[in-house]
Parts: sequence; structure tokens; C-alpha cells
Amino acid sequence: MKINIIGATGATGSELLTLALQDQAISEVHVFVRREIEITHPKLKVHIINFDATESWANLVSGDALFSCLGTTLRDAGGKDAQWKVDYEYQLAFAMAAKQNGIDNYLLISSAGASSSSKIFYARMKGELEDEVKALNFEKCTIFRPPLLLRPETERMGEKIASKVIHFLNKIGLLKSQQPMPVDLLAKAMLKAHKHLSTGFNSYEQSEIRELANEN
Repeated sequence: MKINIIGATGATGSELLTLALQDQAISEVHVFVRREIEITHPKLKVHIINFDATESWANLVSGDALFSCLGTTLRDAGGKDAQWKVDYEYQLAFAMAAKQNGIDNYLLISSAGASSSSKIFYARMKGELEDEVKALNFEKCTIFRPPLLLRPETERMGEKIASKVIHFLNKIGLLKSQQPMPVDLLAKAMLKAHKHLSTGFNSYEQSEIRELANEN
């Protein structure tokens, strides 16, 4: 079994990469990154690419599955146009390459509240990406809509504050549907979805992601 991961240096992607390398059912793990990564493994193939030069890497996206874990924040990107390029254009380009090259299993990290009709930029961007990848008609397509993700030792002040606020509200019975989710749990659910879910379109909200991750 050969899989591909974009966003493998991010919080969820790095957890997924670790799990995939440990999984005996997976023989090859191909990651697409901007620069060298520290991890090495006999099953790991690192492709250092220019994401804007689609023609230079599109033919390399092949195998059994594509895991799309790519994403950035508005602050890190430096503006909406730059975030759109990473979160929408790059991910859609990879999805299209995967479809063109015969990959029949596509898994995407989206966001809670994603909707192409949303008035909120981030939610609308995620929703429009969902619509586009669904239209590609993969044999098996799974979309995950997690709440705020808990990243190990995050340095993002906004995430720290939001996590504390939501934890407090959860304790008094509010926003239970937005309970923060550890990235390793999401990664575990993604790998299980790849290996065990039936064909067709599947979408998972917070409670369903947790149930999938915890299934034996």
C-alpha cells in the first residue's frame, strides 16, 4: 500500500506520518514538502517541490491514497490571498493530480462550520474546497471537519487562549460540540478511515471523528 501526504510537517500531518511509518500494511509513504525534513525511514520518500510549479510534481502523486493535511493561518500566511493559495489552490491542485493519476482514495482535513455559502472567509474557503474535491468523484472521499485542534507545545497565542476559553465553557456545559481535539486523535481517525471505510463519500464531524479514532 502506497500513500501520499501533503502537510506532513504540520501538527496533524506529522502525527499521521509517524503512524503511517509504523503501519505494516503501508509499504511506501511519499511526502511533498518545501524543504528537507529531519525524519528518515526506509519506507519514506521525501519530494522537495515548488508547490506553484504543478507540472514538476503532478506525475509523482500516485498510489493508493492522498492525505491532504496542508493548511496555514491567516497570520502565518500574511493575508487572505496567501492563505487561499495554501489552503485552497495547492490542495485542489494535488487532488486533481491524484484523480488524474488514478488514486481512488482521498482524505481531506477541512474545518468545523465549513460551507461555501458562509460569510466567514475561512469557513467559505474550506467549504469551496470541499465542493471542488467532491466534484472530482473519487471512488472513496473522506472529509474531516474537526474543531479547534490541540497542537503539542503550540506557540500560537491565539490557539492557547481559544483552547482555555473553550475548555472553560465546556466545564459549564457550553460548546460541547466544539471541544478541542488533539491532533494525534485526528491522525488516528484518518488512517482508520483510509484502511476500513467503504467506498463513496464520507464526512466526519467532531463526535464522529472521536468515535472512529477509538474504534478497535
